[in-house]
Amino acid sequence: MSVAFVTYVFFIVVPYLRRVPAPVGDPDSLEWHFFVPCRDEEAVIGDTVRYLRKTFPVAQVWVIDDDSDDKTAGVVRTVKRNGGVRDPQIHLVQRHRPHARTGKGDALNDAYRMLKLWMGRRADTDRVIVVVVDADGRPAPNCLEVCAATHLFGNPRIGAVQVDVRMVNAGTPQPGVTRWRRAFGAVLVRMQDLEFRTAIAAIQLSRAATGTISMGGNGQFTRLSALDSIAGRTGSPWRGSLLEDFELGVHLLTAGWHTGFSLDTHVSQEALYSLRRFLAQRTRWGQGTMQCMRYLRRIWDSEHLTTLGAAEMMYYLAQPWMQLLGTLIYPIPMVMLAYRFVVSPAEVVTWFFDGAWILFTVYGAFGLLPFVLWGPVYRARCVPVSFWKSIAYGLGYALYIYTFYITSWRALIRLVRGHNGWTKTRRNQERVVGKVALDV
Repeated sequence: MSVAFVTYVFFIVVPYLRRVPAPVGDPDSLEWHFFVPCRDEEAVIGDTVRYLRKTFPVAQVWVIDDDSDDKTAGVVRTVKRNGGVRDPQIHLVQRHRPHARTGKGDALNDAYRMLKLWMGRRADTDRVIVVVVDADGRPAPNCLEVCAATHLFGNPRIGAVQVDVRMVNAGTPQPGVTRWRRAFGAVLVRMQDLEFRTAIAAIQLSRAATGTISMGGNGQFTRLSALDSIAGRTGSPWRGSLLEDFELGVHLLTAGWHTGFSLDTHVSQEALYSLRRFLAQRTRWGQGTMQCMRYLRRIWDSEHLTTLGAAEMMYYLAQPWMQLLGTLIYPIPMVMLAYRFVVSPAEVVTWFFDGAWILFTVYGAFGLLPFVLWGPVYRARCVPVSFWKSIAYGLGYALYIYTFYITSWRALIRLVRGHNGWTKTRRNQERVVGKVALDV
């Protein structure tokens, strides 16, 4: 355990802490297109489109309305006609049932095909970058110049780049709820911010060594020529998995493209205050990971991935299955110990004080340390809080991780039942009116 922990620190934590900003590039050397998939996003889409147009005036904004039941499309049309003048850089791609609401990947594919028609056959697809942003996403103002750098899209072998993800509402209490719900929601949001800005970011940096940097659903930058190379006859670079972002990365990497990651810029989004909505979101992610198991052979056989790279991707795909196994195996020693205590309590007490407590202490310490250390790391790189508060964050993160055991079982149940449909996680601003279906 000691060797494993030290290895973990030096290969993941230390490179993250020692990272220094890289040189930026010229965003005018590339052409930028933002894809914003929407399903019932009336509450946030107007502000997002206005932000993108104001912050990135050179970019085109493509809003994909996945047959929303609310006024999402109407809000986009209003923004496009702002001041009575139509904005030619705002595009509305509308999908209609029964061909709509079939998944985020299908929505992105429709926008991809529309973009191809809009650009024409003579377009220089190597220069065109497609940026996927959530309906509440806020890419940092410097994201284009950072992604245009020579080590990212300035390198023609780079097919996709993922940027850091931050929670814009970290530290902002949820309004209109009871004190206890407000306190719990604030902790849940903080844990999501800590997770993305430290653990996930550090793992992404470490993947540079294995050549397996993966994509995320928000802040995903992809070269159009890379999308073309994996689109196939149907013109569908995104496939049917509920984890369409990781799936995209699998196809790009096995097609020979390289991927990049940058901490020098970021995209902001809202974290979830509601535990129910959070579990629904993570269940969908877990189920998507399980679905991507079908690519194991493709990953292992790819001539473009090293053995280490293939092993890293296979380890990632095994995570939800290992969590399922863990929930079955980890309780066994405790159950046996409890049974033994009922049968012979004096024997168990003597055994514990004769030295077994040392074993429990060491095991507990090394079980917690890989998670608790992210609290001080978060303090050092992200948010200047007191040392003891950072320790509390780390302990909270250790508890937070246990939710993944719950979501893995929920994902498996959905998979067994054949519930493979994509279910949108409601935004914080959305209110439940009347009786609605469960998120998962």
